[in-house]
Amino acid sequence: MKYLLVITSVMELAACTSASYPPLPVVSEVKLQRYQGTWYQIALIPNRFQSMCVSDTTAEYVPQGDSIRVINRCRKADRSMEEAIGVAEPVAGSNNAKLRVSFFRPFYGDYWILDLDPGYQWVLVGEPSRKYGWILARTPTLNQETLQQLWKKAESLGYRRQDFQVSPQQSEK
Repeated sequence: MKYLLVITSVMELAACTSASYPPLPVVSEVKLQRYQGTWYQIALIPNRFQSMCVSDTTAEYVPQGDSIRVINRCRKADRSMEEAIGVAEPVAGSNNAKLRVSFFRPFYGDYWILDLDPGYQWVLVGEPSRKYGWILARTPTLNQETLQQLWKKAESLGYRRQDFQVSPQQSEK
């Protein structure tokens, strides 16, 4: 079942591009050394490949040569942790603002940095169809002013605010 879920998830990610949407601008540059480390999921547009996650969703990025190791974790309803390990590769000419991510090669999905705090404390991530979106932060919570600012930015890029859902962070670390 887990294998089928991974395949379905990757196929959905691979289908994330669409010509029916206006171009999606990204930040001018992402310094991968600063981007590495753990990010907490603050909000997301719900999707099937994260449907088992009920709280404590994180993403860890670790540079590995020309690519990045991606480790996604979340807590399931039974309190156990789910983990998925993948790879991200920068898109040539994007100054690392566009990545292609795979949890099951050869299928890749778009992971575009749409807005990024100058201090690398929060990020808005999306992809061209606007079907997927995430707000991540270096801490388990984000102040309401910043969160509102990010939702407004997402709306200005063609996302719908009501599609985003706040992600609980209740870890018992």
